Amino acid sequence: MFSITVRDHIMIAHSFRGEVFGPAQRLHGATFLVDATFRRAELDDDNIVVDIGLATQELGAVVSELNYRNLDNEPAFADTNTSTEFLAKVIADRLAERIHKGALGENAKGIANLTVTLHESHIAWASYERAL
Repeated sequence: MFSITVRDHIMIAHSFRGEVFGPAQRLHGATFLVDATFRRAELDDDNIVVDIGLATQELGAVVSELNYRNLDNEPAFADTNTSTEFLAKVIADRLAERIHKGALGENAKGIANLTVTLHESHIAWASYERAL
């Protein structure tokens, strides 16, 4: 399986509900490095997985929808614990939707799966992997 990974970052604010979250139940900020990895079994006719420039552009567009936002105030996340794992899925699903609409070009249809990883720090991260 071949892969490429592109990176961006987001800064958000949010709070959690539930005793398991301890002090994170209060409003707090988080900065995440966001990696999107695109995989396919065979390279396309240009010998690439996908155009890195387009992949970077589309990841940037997706994360810009979340950047500098208090997720507690976003209607899409009402009554939802916006955990790192949950946000990885949100970003992966939004990227997948863009891929299906052709944002990464016709050759991107050969991408088999996508993994989005959010790095909370140098010692903790969470990922979501999905088929395309």
